[in-house]
Amino acid sequence: MDEALLPIPKFFERQKNSLAIRIWHWLTFLGLTASLVTVLLGSTLFKPSQNVSAVMEEVAQKGGSVTKDQAFNVAHTYSDKLWDTHRIIGFVLCFLVLSRFLIEINQKKEEKLTARIRTALNFHPTDPERIKERNHYVLVKRGYLVFYILFLTMALTGLVLAFEEVAFLKPLQESFRSVHSFVQYGIYAYILLHLIGVVRADLYKNKGIVSGMINGGG
Repeated sequence: MDEALLPIPKFFERQKNSLAIRIWHWLTFLGLTASLVTVLLGSTLFKPSQNVSAVMEEVAQKGGSVTKDQAFNVAHTYSDKLWDTHRIIGFVLCFLVLSRFLIEINQKKEEKLTARIRTALNFHPTDPERIKERNHYVLVKRGYLVFYILFLTMALTGLVLAFEEVAFLKPLQESFRSVHSFVQYGIYAYILLHLIGVVRADLYKNKGIVSGMINGGG
């Protein structure tokens, strides 16, 4: 029988998502979005150097006067509050990283990410269309692994930065800050590519993939 007419392997079908995975997925999406918003605000509207003149003008309009350094300190206060919020969100994301590993450990064997990748790699089709589907499936699943590695790296470096007052962590601050900043862009790039891929898949070959991450799919 023509391989193209054989039943599609189960791992090619739109797979079911456990309740734990669905909750984790949306909480992580919200957490990363909130983190990105604080980064954007902290780097633009709430950047102290951008608000010094505004503080000085506001004080002058009220009949007072402040030096540039004093105005900078006032502007920095609001920036600090924003980064404190970013730090709290970071703690939540660290918890989500840990919970994802716990979820993976407790998943049914066939639902584990590594098991799904192995199953796909052990499938050796000869039909060009099946080969293309298998390779795409493996690429997507390996992309998840890359995301988890980036996520874990961002969480660990973020923890070091959050506890900057701890003596033995101080020498690590500069290098970890650089890694943290670099990795976050990798995560944002992945999220963008993921959204594009999911929307494209939902519109064409895998209709219902978005709703599946809401109600479980299958």
